[in-house]
Amino acid sequence: MTSTIQAIPEEIYDIELEHSLLEANAKLARQNRALLDQHDVVAIDIMGAIGSGKTTLITRLVERLKARLGVAVFNGDATTAHDTDLIAAQGVPLVQIATVNGCHLDANLVGKGLERMDLDNLDLILIENIGNLICPAEFPLGSASRMVVVSVTEGPYTVKKHPHMFLGADLVVLNKMDLVHAMEFDVPQFQRDLHTLKPGVKVLTTSCKSGDGLDELATMLTTRALSKYA
Repeated sequence: MTSTIQAIPEEIYDIELEHSLLEANAKLARQNRALLDQHDVVAIDIMGAIGSGKTTLITRLVERLKARLGVAVFNGDATTAHDTDLIAAQGVPLVQIATVNGCHLDANLVGKGLERMDLDNLDLILIENIGNLICPAEFPLGSASRMVVVSVTEGPYTVKKHPHMFLGADLVVLNKMDLVHAMEFDVPQFQRDLHTLKPGVKVLTTSCKSGDGLDELATMLTTRALSKYA
């Protein structure tokens, strides 16, 4: 069963009046992180543009992870619940967060989602942010890591046009590699742009159609989630 949370405009306005929006969000994000750490749960904030393939990627990852870990998904969407159908079929705890035309998730909404989770039985929460390469970068949610998903269909200048999104990323996934030749996408140039901006950031290539790279990504997330037991 999918649980749904909808943003209430008055709450957002109250935050803006009481403090600066970013400051208030940062405080709530720290509270979320403390709660997650208390229960030994790792949350990953998954960001990317509309059409980058975030939902399908998360679904493929859940298929691989649910037998290894206690995994849940928060699905952020401005108005619809279409993306939740694929994930709901995996039978893992799922919260849909409707931002009511908002361009990003915020720590307040994620905190409400955490209240609905049995955190003692979870190891990993995958948080799908709103499809946007600008706003989510400024609003931490309390996650342990941030992952940016980029599709080869988005063109060659994504990193240069949206540096703030990539500066905050721990991992970048270059997705839809089955289309790389058709799009004449220059993967080495993309990697050079990224490492010029943020040296050492991890880059993985994936294709949800062929399955390439998905096992490696799933293993990386498993290692991250289970590191609490090391």
